[in-house]
Amino acid sequence: MEAYAQLKALGLFDARVPRYTSYPTAPHFKTGAFSAQTASWIAALKPGEEISLYLHIPFCRRLCWFCACRTQGTSTLSPVAAYLDTLKKEIVHLGTLLPDGVVLGNLHWGGGTPTLLEPDMMADLAAAIFDIAPMAPDGEFSVEIDPNELDDSRLDALAAAGMNRASIGVQDFDPAIQETIGRVQSYDVTKAAVDGLRARGINSLNADILYGLPHQTPEKIATSVQQLLSLNPDRVALFGYAHVPWMARRQSMIPTDALPTPQERLALFDDARALFVSDGYDEIGIDHFARPNDSLAVAQKAGRLRRNFQGYTDDRCDTLIGLGASAISRYRQGYAQNAPATSAYQEAVRSGKLATSKAHVFCHDDALRGRIIEALMCDFEVRFDDLNARFDLSRDAFLEFGQGVAAAFPDMVATDSERIAILDIGKPLTRMIARHFDAYQMNEGSHSIAV
Repeated sequence: MEAYAQLKALGLFDARVPRYTSYPTAPHFKTGAFSAQTASWIAALKPGEEISLYLHIPFCRRLCWFCACRTQGTSTLSPVAAYLDTLKKEIVHLGTLLPDGVVLGNLHWGGGTPTLLEPDMMADLAAAIFDIAPMAPDGEFSVEIDPNELDDSRLDALAAAGMNRASIGVQDFDPAIQETIGRVQSYDVTKAAVDGLRARGINSLNADILYGLPHQTPEKIATSVQQLLSLNPDRVALFGYAHVPWMARRQSMIPTDALPTPQERLALFDDARALFVSDGYDEIGIDHFARPNDSLAVAQKAGRLRRNFQGYTDDRCDTLIGLGASAISRYRQGYAQNAPATSAYQEAVRSGKLATSKAHVFCHDDALRGRIIEALMCDFEVRFDDLNARFDLSRDAFLEFGQGVAAAFPDMVATDSERIAILDIGKPLTRMIARHFDAYQMNEGSHSIAV
């Protein structure tokens, strides 16, 4: 409890800060006509380069009340078919811009609910992608899986397309909590999805589970974690539920008085964390866990852990291209985001342009601060030799960085001329400590609470 008191004194239970899946964060992207700029960034890729590709499928059969992602509900597949037609046009356009020999190190379908697609839609979409760029020999093709929207024919189609990693949304197994958040998904349905994937040789499985949900208690989260452990996923993301009904209106369906307090949220996280660690998972960054032989754990041990819009990753590609409405790309030169509204996205693509509606061009300070933030988020430390090699940073400048953060977070960080490191007691403050190095002004209403 003394540690909680120290964290409270430093503002952990009141602060709202970014999750830092990018730097600068998306609210700082500028709006404008950036199609030509994005095209030039794509054309500047190196021939034969390995890139990552993300496809956003924004449709869901039902809208879960807890979700703050850009999604839309549909009761029929007609709008999905129209959207896929546009998405394939965007893929073809991308193919005309890519230099020769580009291959995919990583391919991810997210949403929304990619498994809403019919099997022939899945096969058609995969074929369109591989027509412009093949998978690298050791490439990873992952898909976000809703077990409620999965059957044998869809499983067969995904396996035939080459999917070799699945990401399964769990949230919580407690029926009362599921009813409250609008996501009813039984353990049996989830286990059937896991068994179906493994029966088809898809053995790399991720799972997402949430803490901070309405009516969640230490006993309930322990039960859900133990049920999840029985499925033996390779990786787990233990995300904090972000209650932002002013941004995601569907969250107004969730009773605020049923939500745990910030102090209770931290206790829920600590309880779940202890169960994963006791079951042999390695801790990855602030909220992920992985089996020691999983590639994410291997990347962490090798100092290759990175962070992008999907969270922690072992993706070594310098370029991530996002396709579909609202998808964000990261190029060496900066970020580019497609039009968020499906209608605006489709209009742009059908007119023969890239759908970029927001962008940010990196400056030297962005790259330096972005690296500091990524290192702290991934490794809980940043080293002088790394920054000096990348940015020719002077030791005096590094010491100044260290002195500033040590003063802001006393007893939570250790600093000297070689490194800035977050101590174990300070790890719950990691996002706040990262915020210390963020040079951009922040609207707290755009972000979730820090714990």
